[in-house]
Amino acid sequence: MQLILMGPPGVGKGSQASVLSKKLNIPHISTGDMFRKHFKENTSLGKLAKSYTDKGLLVPDEVTNQMVEDRFLDSDIKNGFLLDGFPRNLAQAKFLDELFERKGIKLTAAVDITADDKVLVKRITGRRVCPTCGAVYHIDNNPPKVAGLCDNDSTPLIQRADDKEETVLNRLKVYKDETFPIIEYYQNQNLVYKVDGMKSIDEVTQTILKALGE
Repeated sequence: MQLILMGPPGVGKGSQASVLSKKLNIPHISTGDMFRKHFKENTSLGKLAKSYTDKGLLVPDEVTNQMVEDRFLDSDIKNGFLLDGFPRNLAQAKFLDELFERKGIKLTAAVDITADDKVLVKRITGRRVCPTCGAVYHIDNNPPKVAGLCDNDSTPLIQRADDKEETVLNRLKVYKDETFPIIEYYQNQNLVYKVDGMKSIDEVTQTILKALGE
């Protein structure tokens, strides 16, 4: 099972990736994890990527592409994989097709988890984080026992800059601008499975597995 997982910020991609990876017994390949690994190990690619992120610049496609290509040298992908966070634009999608062709990999599906923008904004802007222990809360769905304070260490909770409404709306716009062409690209190859992300985590998982014939 060779899968790409797509979906806007706040749709629950991370939760689905974790569950599906275990249920299908395939590795979850996250670009975020790849970057963190290269940064931690201080690789030449990590240093190159950091030279851009330190200046607040986007890492060029060729650097990210090379990290992805390196990851596909690992033996754990021989029985399949779940790719999350890549491709982010059409050029990366075309690169991935070329990489798969060289390696004899056939993509099973591109799973597109969808949700209403208003729900996503509410989900993300309601998040609160403990700056000390990293615990994550939600003012509606998972509030702390004492309003505004972490259950673990009573540290005042904060709202991350990324979770503020203006930033969230911008992230959603960027996602749509970049990702819609990718969805169309995979639709033309009859590879897209659209899944309603407004349901519970378990319902979304079951819908995906059913669509994949699992």
